[in-house]
Amino acid sequence: MTDKLFNQKDLIAYFIVAAIGASLQIVVSSLLQEWFQVSYENGVLIGYVTSFFIGFFLTKLLAFNAKNSAKTRREMAKFAMVSVISCLITVYGASGLYNLSISQIGSYEFTLPGSVKTVNTNKLFSHTFGMGLSFISNYILHKTFTFRNTGFYEKLKALLNL
Repeated sequence: MTDKLFNQKDLIAYFIVAAIGASLQIVVSSLLQEWFQVSYENGVLIGYVTSFFIGFFLTKLLAFNAKNSAKTRREMAKFAMVSVISCLITVYGASGLYNLSISQIGSYEFTLPGSVKTVNTNKLFSHTFGMGLSFISNYILHKTFTFRNTGFYEKLKALLNL
C-alpha cells in the first residue's frame, strides 16, 4: 500500500502542481493584504480559493493520470470536499502559527535587496507551514479518494435525490 500511495512519479507531479498553487496563493494573499488592506487570515483564504480552480485542473491533468476519465463532475465534487478540509488546515494552521509566533518571538521583517518591499517573515513562514500541512493531507486524500472510484459519489448523489 505504501508503494502505491507514495510512488515517486505521482509525488513529483503533485509537488509541481502544488508549488504552482502555493505560489499563486502567496501572491494573491500578499497583494490583497498590501494593496487592499485585507486581513492576514482573509488574504490566506482568498488566495486558497483562487488557487482551487487552477489546482483541480492541473491535478487532474498532470498528477494522477485522470485526464482521460469521463468523471470530471464527480472528481470536482470530491475535490471540493477535500479542498474544504485543506482550506481549514491552511487558513487556521497558518493563522494559528502566525499568532503563536508573534506572541512568542515578536514580528520579524526584512527588506528585499535592491527594493523597498518589506516581507513579514512570520506571515511568510506561517503561510508556507499551513500550505505544507495542506499538501500532505491533499496528496493522500486526492490519491485515495478524489481520483479513485470509491462509491462515495453515487451514495451522495442518491442521498441528495431523496
